[in-house]
Amino acid sequence: MTKAGTGTGITVAQADIPAPVARLPRRRGVELALIVMAVLLSVFGYCNVGLAQHDALPPGAAGYGAGLGVLALLAHLAVRLRAPYADPLLLPIGVLLNGLGLVLIYRLDLETPGDRAAPTQLVWSTLGVALFIVVVLLLRDHRVLQRYAYVCVAAALALLTVPIFFPAVNGARIWIRIEDFSIQPGEFAKVLLAVFFAAYLAANRSALAYAGRRVWRLQLPTGRVLGPILAVWLVSVGVLVLERDLGTSLLFFGLFVVLLYVATGRTGWIAVGLLLASLGAVAVGWLEPHVHSRVEDWLHPFASIEAGDGPNQLAQSLFAFAAGGVTGTGLGLGHSVLIGFAVKSDFILATAGEELGFLGLSAVFLLYGLLVERGYRAGLAARDPFGRLLAVGLSSIVALQVFVIAGGVTGLIPLTGMAMPFLAQGGSSVVTNWAIVALLIRVSHAARRGTPS
Repeated sequence: MTKAGTGTGITVAQADIPAPVARLPRRRGVELALIVMAVLLSVFGYCNVGLAQHDALPPGAAGYGAGLGVLALLAHLAVRLRAPYADPLLLPIGVLLNGLGLVLIYRLDLETPGDRAAPTQLVWSTLGVALFIVVVLLLRDHRVLQRYAYVCVAAALALLTVPIFFPAVNGARIWIRIEDFSIQPGEFAKVLLAVFFAAYLAANRSALAYAGRRVWRLQLPTGRVLGPILAVWLVSVGVLVLERDLGTSLLFFGLFVVLLYVATGRTGWIAVGLLLASLGAVAVGWLEPHVHSRVEDWLHPFASIEAGDGPNQLAQSLFAFAAGGVTGTGLGLGHSVLIGFAVKSDFILATAGEELGFLGLSAVFLLYGLLVERGYRAGLAARDPFGRLLAVGLSSIVALQVFVIAGGVTGLIPLTGMAMPFLAQGGSSVVTNWAIVALLIRVSHAARRGTPS
């Protein structure tokens, strides 16, 4: 259909005129208000700990609030400048979770004066926010990452391999330690692998879904298509098994299965993934002594008490949750420090459960659930397959970590050594989590702005 221009003789094909793209409201004012609330809640928790422990406001309360506020404001300005259409909830949730983590670590530092982790965690949090700002400012289009898929996978495998040459810590070779400096490369590798999986599956999604043989109800792709990504997954998981980092192995396996399901739309991959995960867990649980001991602790959490050796870490964690009840003992008034060396890392959720109670812990889980939901929402709204898979993959990383850690410390599943996103002590973890939020910001900005595929 054509329409003649008045007096010009020029015709314009209406079918060639692109339909206007609907853009959602920017909501940066909402984001700023939520950030202010997140900072105030974190400062309130910090002051509450000081009042509970010493009946006085802690001397560093003003500095803590100012530091967290400045970091959050700089991150907000970066989003307002380069990603004005981004989801307004992602950044405030990250600020609140990070702030709560600093409060919990500071609270535990008061019980362990010889091992203060809060100042170091604040430095790592600053680096994480700095990386967030760099990603938001410099990565104009998330689709650029798709060009570097094989660079990402090479870097990820290199990062996973390096810790093999360093001494084991608590039975696992997942750390690079040089004097007082330590880093966990696997935390960064998971983001790089998510980028690779998303890029490869986006480029080959049709062949994965419709090519190859059909076995029972599952359409198997050809070996040429599935082979490269399957080989990368097997190598990464194999290296992690050698390092005894089975928590990250489970995370990578779950990420691989979820993205394969999203890319193909075949529910059979979920069933196959659950079956293989169950078989692998049983085999490793019986054959690997380090894992077998954790399975025994899970099956019999109070065996050490019955033997007269006192409660182990899992038993102490269960006692902490029980002591918290519905409303908690109050920040600074719990005894979760009895858990021992991992109280600031693997078991920090037990401190939240004891001192914030069931209601506070539920609020924390709701924050994680909302973060994952907004990530999935950004993926569903993305117009390009790579952005869709990347957002789903990054959100699934957070969801799987929370499930594995929360399930371990509550006795739902055997314990695996992983860091609770934003809450737990760990520089590599908090920096990586800020990178995840930054990438979700970029994808959500493109989706809400209406960037064409």
